[in-house]
Amino acid sequence: MNQLLLRPTDVLFFKDGRPMSGSLSGHGAAWPLPTVTSAALHAALWRAGIEGVHEHRRGRSGQYSNADKDRDRKFGSLKTAGPFPVCPKGSAATWFFPRPLDAGILGEITASFLPLAKGFDRAQSSLPQPLQFAVANTEKATKDQPKSWWSEGAWNTYLGTKPRAADAGRQFFKSDSDFADTESTFGIGIDPETATQDGERFYSAHYLRLRDGWGLGCLAEAEDKEFKGKDGNNDLVKAVFPNSGSQTPVIVGGQQRLCTVRCDNPTKLPLPLGKVHGFKQEDPDGKATWLVKWVLLTPGIFPQLDAHPGGWLPSWIRHTDGAVMLKFDCTERKIGEGRTTWRKRIAEMPSIPATLVAAIIGKPIHVTGYALDNGLDDRAPGPKPTHLAVPAGSVYYFKCTDEAAAQKLAAALNWHGCGDPSTIRNRRSTLMGEKGFGLGVCGTWSFHNGQRPD
Repeated sequence: MNQLLLRPTDVLFFKDGRPMSGSLSGHGAAWPLPTVTSAALHAALWRAGIEGVHEHRRGRSGQYSNADKDRDRKFGSLKTAGPFPVCPKGSAATWFFPRPLDAGILGEITASFLPLAKGFDRAQSSLPQPLQFAVANTEKATKDQPKSWWSEGAWNTYLGTKPRAADAGRQFFKSDSDFADTESTFGIGIDPETATQDGERFYSAHYLRLRDGWGLGCLAEAEDKEFKGKDGNNDLVKAVFPNSGSQTPVIVGGQQRLCTVRCDNPTKLPLPLGKVHGFKQEDPDGKATWLVKWVLLTPGIFPQLDAHPGGWLPSWIRHTDGAVMLKFDCTERKIGEGRTTWRKRIAEMPSIPATLVAAIIGKPIHVTGYALDNGLDDRAPGPKPTHLAVPAGSVYYFKCTDEAAAQKLAAALNWHGCGDPSTIRNRRSTLMGEKGFGLGVCGTWSFHNGQRPD
């Protein structure tokens, strides 16, 4: 994948779906969701006017005949991840990621929130199905606020994994105010017919201003099966952003705000590496068990599907007993394999023998937007459906039957699988995975000792 560093030329505006009227300011200074940069890169591909790209249809291929020539869609191969705060100072850029919610409040790079089994009666609790254990703190109560962003080196230390390079082991912790400021301004309502003040509306808005040297780090690729660049490469992102530094602008967010783009092609992606083995632990009775935890680097969206409630619970976890329904063997459709045969083969594969037993979930994030009239859709322009996303940093705790099952689960949940971290292999969000939702890393965990902290 390509590594893109976006540097704003001015303040940025990232408005959500909430109104801007009265005392409301639109929350335009919040850190952007993955949908923002994905839409910005998708629009940049359209503006580039690239010729010879694959055109496809909207919807399932089975809804159309081979004679149907109504192809009006492009750039469906675009896959993105991010944005993340990036400080390019020093010998190498330092990427920052949301802090895991089970981490120590007092600055330790260890997990201080652990599932509690000793002295805990689930029947007397309000835990939702299928959770078995509550999560308790091993540290004493404090009003101190932890740093909300961790560097890649801090994440690798927390997970117990090796850094991607010698200089990536540096441990840094940042708050929002360390790399961004919020600026306020006022505006007036404009009459679209006269292009003058409408005499009614008056609003305030918040804008995000990154500090000197900071940028937005993204990962993107768009391998088109019909496009061939000058160098024989079929990646549209490389064609639009050919390592041009400040020469290539891109519009990001609202109000036509510009960023300059630098494109690099790293051999390994600058994301924390998840654990792939070594999950053996002990249960409260001292017996061997294999414990895996999955921590989100980006938000995940899990909608309600039939009887499955969705929301905080991933769609690939059975809601009645917490069993993982993911498959480990090759689930990709083989060349020449019919769709019916492929689906039957997947259905007959055994699931990974693992069970969700506990979780730490942050407050949900509202993911929404506004659809303009682009002349391609039958639907009228207007607000997009609002989804509630599980925030980055949320933690899911699993118990596995043995080490092999734990390794299979980690390979299915780590963004890099179990191989070389040169590409993103797993996006475990039910919706918008191609936009960067549902990236996570695995570690191991242990049970709470049952004692109250002093």
